[in-house]
Amino acid sequence: MDFALSDDERAIRDTAREFVTREVMPLEPELLRRERAHLPGLEPGQLRELQLRARKFGFWGLDTPDGYGGMGLPAVTQSLIWTEVGRTFVPFRFGGEADNILFHADDGQKREYLLPTIEGERRSCFAITEPGAGSDAANIRLTARRDGDDWILDGEKTFITGGNEADFAIVIAVTDRDRDVRRGGSTAFLVDRDMGWRSEFIQTMGEGGPASLIFENVRVPARNVLGEIGQGFALAMQWIGKGRYVIPSHALGIAERALAMAIDHANTRHTFGRPIGENQAIGWMLADSETELEAARWLVLRAAWTVDAGLDPRHASSMAKLYGAGMVNRVVDRVMQVHGGMGYTRELPIERWYRQVRLLRIFEGTDEMQRLIISRDLLRGYTKLGGHLA
Repeated sequence: MDFALSDDERAIRDTAREFVTREVMPLEPELLRRERAHLPGLEPGQLRELQLRARKFGFWGLDTPDGYGGMGLPAVTQSLIWTEVGRTFVPFRFGGEADNILFHADDGQKREYLLPTIEGERRSCFAITEPGAGSDAANIRLTARRDGDDWILDGEKTFITGGNEADFAIVIAVTDRDRDVRRGGSTAFLVDRDMGWRSEFIQTMGEGGPASLIFENVRVPARNVLGEIGQGFALAMQWIGKGRYVIPSHALGIAERALAMAIDHANTRHTFGRPIGENQAIGWMLADSETELEAARWLVLRAAWTVDAGLDPRHASSMAKLYGAGMVNRVVDRVMQVHGGMGYTRELPIERWYRQVRLLRIFEGTDEMQRLIISRDLLRGYTKLGGHLA
């Protein structure tokens, strides 16, 4: 059994680390300064420029097939790259990406939505969550009814990431009230903002914020159905499942960077004539954090490996999402404790991480939903104890 990275994986990982360190991290002091002054963070143009610089490095469309101009990287390699991106708190992500379910588009939809999104000319958001549904995705109420060759959408979506900036939304709507949403009762639609929906900003404890999307008699042409009628829930689960190894991959980078700060502080901060790292209380916080970080790393890499191996990744991804999200919250909390009062200020990014990582236990599948999936798989015999080694 070989736990080492391949030469290609290591080379790509190291190149991504070099880019993040050289091009992205230098923007951190300005970002913190602007946020302390209650100003918006980096301008969209600055982030777009970073993506174009990354393209010159060779990083464009990590998950996008090479036939569409992307890298088409294996999931394990993508996980390694997202860990590197997580090391910086600048809200950067590599360009050349599109929602994975947009690849189900027909040729006309690909020209109108998929290809411009990959090139960064259009911005999308994915809308399934509703005020009365939350984690119960099958309880959606936004409806789409036929009207001649069109569909009329009515209802509301909430907590939609990117909903304030998107010019089109991928909307999951109920199209057959007599059928279960999960079994043919829902459909996905591509809905341009200029078709009539509006977004309302939601202030959160983190930076930026999601949106509520309001649909009032929004007319959508039949040609804007994504995939097949009745396929909406299946596409939604495919979209959500993608994030369940990407999110904890990002969490690994945050935890690594934060823990490195704590180690440095524990070695240089002196009290009572010695470094605080020599105090057992501090040392044990560092030890617990490193142990949990390594445990999360292998859960995440195993989840990505199941994707590359063509196995069903849902169980492994749920464990990675559950443990990875909890791990980074515990690590950042300890790092703040090690830094004392200074960690609580906005001079350092620790309090920013403290607010940011709390979201990881909620969005794209709460802790409770991951536990439900894991326990159900065990109780119903869908998986074996010991995983793929059983």
